[in-house]
Amino acid sequence: MITLNKIKHSAAEFTEGCHGNYTSEEAAISPEYNGMKIYDAPIFACGCANDELYGKFKAPDVIGTNFMTPTEWLPNAKTVISFFLPYTETIRLANARDYQWPADEWLHGRYEGQLFLLSLADYIKQLLQEEGFESLIPAVDPRFGSKKADAKSKIKFTSNWSERHVAYACGLGTFGLSKGLITEKGMCGRFGSIITELDLPKDNRPYQDVYEYCTMCGICIPHCPAQAISFAEGKDSLQCSAFIDKVHQHCTPRYGCGKCQVNVPCESKRPAMQKATKEV
Repeated sequence: MITLNKIKHSAAEFTEGCHGNYTSEEAAISPEYNGMKIYDAPIFACGCANDELYGKFKAPDVIGTNFMTPTEWLPNAKTVISFFLPYTETIRLANARDYQWPADEWLHGRYEGQLFLLSLADYIKQLLQEEGFESLIPAVDPRFGSKKADAKSKIKFTSNWSERHVAYACGLGTFGLSKGLITEKGMCGRFGSIITELDLPKDNRPYQDVYEYCTMCGICIPHCPAQAISFAEGKDSLQCSAFIDKVHQHCTPRYGCGKCQVNVPCESKRPAMQKATKEV
């Protein structure tokens, strides 16, 4: 019988041993990046597929009505498994060398790292389905989609599944000023999720406020090359996206930035708690 501990153990072994978690010679931007490890071991949290928060995510000022709840993706869903893959110190330190342009190491982490993340999600999905539990990965489902939000909305972009919001619902962490999600391993990394019919033990959310783990120190503000973060407005996703598009034009197929996630108190750990109230 598959258990959460078995999933965690198998995922850690997969992350450590899978070639996809290391930059290949063929993919390396420069020979010095050949064999570079992208992620450390993942952390997990499980939430109820019928959690009332998923309905609240449909509000226009959160995600929007196009957000699909877990049971809309998978009618007999019992559990949402959310996981966070922290970037290695190599990638984090490289991206903190300056705040003008993403480091090559970070570009590998964002592009090749996402490919590995989906491989890990598929590996977990296969473990579940081999035990007879239907499961799916919303991020690769044909129904998945994102778009610019309505002009009247407070948010700039919307999608029918949000890894950060799902991670928040499952208990992995809370949002930061830069709109990243702060976990026990910080915010410097990537999130993934699987919806399954397996009824796993659920984690409690050890927080009350969406920004509870953020100290609102503002250190991320001057790090942003797009000048997209402020105390008054949080992060302007359109400004951020415009800079990412610029990076993509110069570095196709790679893209990314991540300057707001490095050399900050929440880079690789959860800082001291301080409640705050801002819109997610």
